Amino acid sequence: MAEHSGQEELRGSVSELAALVDYQEGSVVSRIIMRAPTGSVTLFAFDAGQELSEHTTPYDALVHVVDGQADIVISGQSQRVEGGEIIIMPANEPHAVKAPARFKMLLTMIRA
Repeated sequence: MAEHSGQEELRGSVSELAALVDYQEGSVVSRIIMRAPTGSVTLFAFDAGQELSEHTTPYDALVHVVDGQADIVISGQSQRVEGGEIIIMPANEPHAVKAPARFKMLLTMIRA
């Protein structure tokens, strides 16, 4: 997974969210928007067929699908999340993210 950081350049400026990260064929690309000891905000671009395999974290995670659609699995329950929609993945519960087609999401993680 490719990761880019540009926190400083974004402070105090207006940005078009979806334009802050580009799709790459066969990849998941991420860009950290903000990071603090209590959590982070990261923008992701998933190419079709890519995924983040099942895992757990000590953070509540708010997923906001910016473009396209994502399949989000939480504790074995799958849900399709469309552009403009959100879902919260609770801390310490197994979850996964899958791309049925290209999509972008903003992930806000807050320590539970």
